[in-house]
Amino acid sequence: MLPFRKSFKPLARNLRSNMTDAERLIWSKIRRKQIIDKQFYRQKNIGPYIVDFYCPSVKLIIEIDGSQHYASVGMKKDIERDLYLQNLGFTVLRFSDIDVLKNIEGVVERVYEYVKNLP
Repeated sequence: MLPFRKSFKPLARNLRSNMTDAERLIWSKIRRKQIIDKQFYRQKNIGPYIVDFYCPSVKLIIEIDGSQHYASVGMKKDIERDLYLQNLGFTVLRFSDIDVLKNIEGVVERVYEYVKNLP
């Protein structure tokens, strides 16, 4: 069972209702088992974090990063977050929001290749 913070449930619900353009775009490409019949969830509460997208069957997390992630404070927080998630056995794929908006097919291809090449 995944670590879960009940107090994050309303925040996760709010984030699902107010996705960024980049999040909406990638969600339109990965939802409803469009990638090798794998189910993805959005704004999933895992421990002290809410991850953007989560695929339990392959233990994959997809993060879409806006500009705040490229400041030194944001990068440090992302490293801590990724280490926590990796210690739970997850792989984290990060994409910039600009990459998603300008190269969605490349982003989806990278996710597809990751899922396809798992043992």
